[in-house]
Amino acid sequence: MPDPKIMGDRRVELSIVFPAYNDAGTIPSMVIGARIAARKLTEDFEIVVVNDGSGDHTADVLAELEAVFPELRVVHHPVNRGYGGALRTGFQSATKDLIFYTDGDAQYDPREMERLFDVWEPSSDFVNGRKIGRSDPLHRVLIGRAYHWSVRFAFGLKLSDVDCDFRLFRRRIFDKVELTKDSGVICVELMKKVQDHGYRIQEVPVNHFHRAYGKSQFFNFRRVGRTLLDLGRLWVDLVVRKVHLLASSGPEHEPVLTAENELPSATPTATPNRASAPDTESVVR
Repeated sequence: MPDPKIMGDRRVELSIVFPAYNDAGTIPSMVIGARIAARKLTEDFEIVVVNDGSGDHTADVLAELEAVFPELRVVHHPVNRGYGGALRTGFQSATKDLIFYTDGDAQYDPREMERLFDVWEPSSDFVNGRKIGRSDPLHRVLIGRAYHWSVRFAFGLKLSDVDCDFRLFRRRIFDKVELTKDSGVICVELMKKVQDHGYRIQEVPVNHFHRAYGKSQFFNFRRVGRTLLDLGRLWVDLVVRKVHLLASSGPEHEPVLTAENELPSATPTATPNRASAPDTESVVR
């Protein structure tokens, strides 16, 4: 069971979110690994998988898993809505106080979420993973580094690893942070808005593994072009116009970044006895 300091005198409540697109070969290990880790941390957890219009047998695999694991809730997009669209649906569907998310392609080990909890404190808002080493082909490593440094500079991000999708945070950040992007640009949108609203961000090193199934949806010229256009629009909104700061002032504490020690509509398939997700459409849309 977790150290009581994690939530003070409150019981830990954890939602685990996986966006999945053509991840039939990896999503079973992700769900099982997440369940193993979560049971060490709390008795009150759920696993939410968003099947983002997969064209393989991801839906069939998830149906089998859902029949076995009562903690699992699957949400289906009839058509692909993009990485950001899948994440926003997952966050909307989460019902617990803390949200952890990573990708369904098994390039991160969900059991390492314990590393994020190891540094969690009552004052924590957001713990972000930092890749120890990137296990990708050379061209992806080079493109990834160029993207990372360009985005850090353009958006003024203090985070040392912008595109490490291995994150734990309080669900209440969506009281201030409104997500709008359907593409992979949502990661930049999320971190920029979290930082600018003054939430405390901690970083923890995590392992990154070679993709064993499927292929990346990002590294093609058409998608890269769309991403650059989307980044440009986002830069105008968040850096030039600062529209995310006009409606609210954010938490009272100052922005903090702490690096830890090295080491169409969605269709839910939840069973009737499971708690329905709250309506957060107004804050994550």
